[in-house]
Amino acid sequence: MSGLWQKAMALVRAFWRQLAKFGVVGGVAFVIDSAIFLALITGPMEDSHVKSRLIAGAVATLFSWIGNRYWTFRHQRTPTRVRELVMFIIMNLIGMGIQAACVFISFYGLGLTSATASFVSGNIIGLGFAMCFRFVAYKLWVFTGESGSLAPEAAQHDAADPRR
Repeated sequence: MSGLWQKAMALVRAFWRQLAKFGVVGGVAFVIDSAIFLALITGPMEDSHVKSRLIAGAVATLFSWIGNRYWTFRHQRTPTRVRELVMFIIMNLIGMGIQAACVFISFYGLGLTSATASFVSGNIIGLGFAMCFRFVAYKLWVFTGESGSLAPEAAQHDAADPRR
């Protein structure tokens, strides 16, 4: 077990800046997602918690792609934005599915039909599972470019950054 812990800590040390940036983008996306979700399930879509979960997730996903592409994973952007966006959308659809499944299980399986129960199941429990999936998916399948694939002005900016 300590070998696994040491490997995990080595990964955290290697990616701590990227993890922090991912966390900031994710935190802002969480606020966007949560605000929209709560507004929908306590207002015009109070009888459609799962659909509300998906709509809120779609808006937050757009914000997340922009933030992650241009800040978190800027050194790993691919030269083809379309491929990257398609892969990002696919991975986020899986993540949204994870969150929606948690709401579905809570709402229909466990009979927890309050807005609070749906919020906790989708935006706390489901988001935790989806966040872990997304970080790994972004690293492995979405932002797969090399530092050399950056635009010249971005490469110059990064070369001048003394924190690197």
